[in-house]
Amino acid sequence: MKKEISIVKMLSVMFGFFVMGFVDIVGITTSYVKNDFSHLTDTMVNLISLSCFLWFLVLSIPTGMLMNRIGRKKTVLLSFAFHVLAMCLPLVAYDFTAILIAFALIGIGNTLLQVSLNPLVTDVVANDKLTGTLTLGQFVKAVSSFLGPILAAWVTGSFFGWKMIFPVYAGLSLLALIWLWLTPIQEKQQERKNISFKVTLELFKDKYILAFFIGILVLVGVDVGINMTFPKFLMERCDLPLTDAGMGNSVYFFARTVGAFLGGILLMKYSESKFYIYSVWIALAGLILMTISTNLWFILGCVAVFGIGYANLFSIIFSLSLKRVPEKANEVSALLIVGVSGGAVLPPILGVITDSFHSQLSAIIVLAIVWCYLIGIMRKVKNT
Repeated sequence: MKKEISIVKMLSVMFGFFVMGFVDIVGITTSYVKNDFSHLTDTMVNLISLSCFLWFLVLSIPTGMLMNRIGRKKTVLLSFAFHVLAMCLPLVAYDFTAILIAFALIGIGNTLLQVSLNPLVTDVVANDKLTGTLTLGQFVKAVSSFLGPILAAWVTGSFFGWKMIFPVYAGLSLLALIWLWLTPIQEKQQERKNISFKVTLELFKDKYILAFFIGILVLVGVDVGINMTFPKFLMERCDLPLTDAGMGNSVYFFARTVGAFLGGILLMKYSESKFYIYSVWIALAGLILMTISTNLWFILGCVAVFGIGYANLFSIIFSLSLKRVPEKANEVSALLIVGVSGGAVLPPILGVITDSFHSQLSAIIVLAIVWCYLIGIMRKVKNT
């Protein structure tokens, strides 16, 4: 009976990783919003990502403080409440301002969720199952991200059109809130160290931590950048309608899902540093090859190659950072989640560039150039 109860607890927490994947609809949303409001430029529409991912910069460390005060489960429940509120807003008022506010609320909710959900997993599984459970959680998140563009295309002909995805996500977020609320979880009693801005930012004195933090900024920035650019790139290069072009993001997320699954197996045999090096080069090859053809299937193959290369890099850098300063794991975790704000930095820059050159190809080239930073820190990865 005890084992059955623990499984129920784990499933209620795992569903949180599915909700975590909702943030990735920011990519396909920008394409639909630009299509609905023809006066918007790429520079303007890419502000959606800024309104969403800026909160990872602002709230990650304060969320750690809040979690110390009210507990992990209550922080996760609060994050679900923000997701429900955010997903209802576009149904009440649909204009560009409402979308910006909705994605700001999604960003706040997702920040709370990403900071608090991983620690909550430690309260429902044994230590020897923790790594496997966290890997499973990332797999669940990847499945959620993969399904988003498919769902948006599927509901396009409904009453609300593509916006029907919002009430669906609102319902799932509410289900997650009720499920976890009704699930009794005993949080481990532990010495609660106060996570402060000063203590966390002092980690930048370690050149390795600084390099890995910038690596997280680059990874998330490129991920959100490709997520937002790729449908428009397919429309430009292959003359696809938006509903078909949006499915390109599902190819990308499916490749990441497969890559995460394979990575979980291969990382048991191969060192993180070697896996990192191969992954970076594979992803870069996918980006570069994407720019040389107008064939739809070739481009989709290239984004799949990029997705497979990308799939495990975040977890590798996260793991190496924790191993670098194991005695300050809480501070390192909070700092790296701040790095998710890279999704707020790069997309607006891409918007300015694509408006200047009138081509989505220029955005792909910029993403490839930014990606080269991950090549530059290979030596630090080897020496960690």
